[in-house]
Amino acid sequence: MKKKIILVASILFGLMFINAGLNKFFNYIPVPADIPEHLAKFMAAIMEIGWLWPLLGAMEVIGGILFITNKFRALGAIIIFPMMVGILLTHIFVDQTTLPVAIVLMAINLWVMYENREKYLPMIR
Repeated sequence: MKKKIILVASILFGLMFINAGLNKFFNYIPVPADIPEHLAKFMAAIMEIGWLWPLLGAMEVIGGILFITNKFRALGAIIIFPMMVGILLTHIFVDQTTLPVAIVLMAINLWVMYENREKYLPMIR
């Protein structure tokens, strides 16, 4: 049962990151009109750095695809983890409106990392 829950959570998690990454390239999800000004300034600052926005998009797509696959899920979790830290910190310090979503996504990422901990041990030995 646990493997089925991880599979469903991983597919949804991966699809969310693939969607977010593709949106960075194709802008098919409109920015809400009621976005807080401080969040708009924060996002504008990130986009001002010309290479950062496409890099984030590419890493979200790659990490999301890897996260969906059982064989490479551990690698996808490692790729997505630094972005999840940034997302969580952004929602803690810049805009708390969707903080619960960020916490759930971080929990899923940490859970997958915990379940694959034996694959990470050679990196720290």
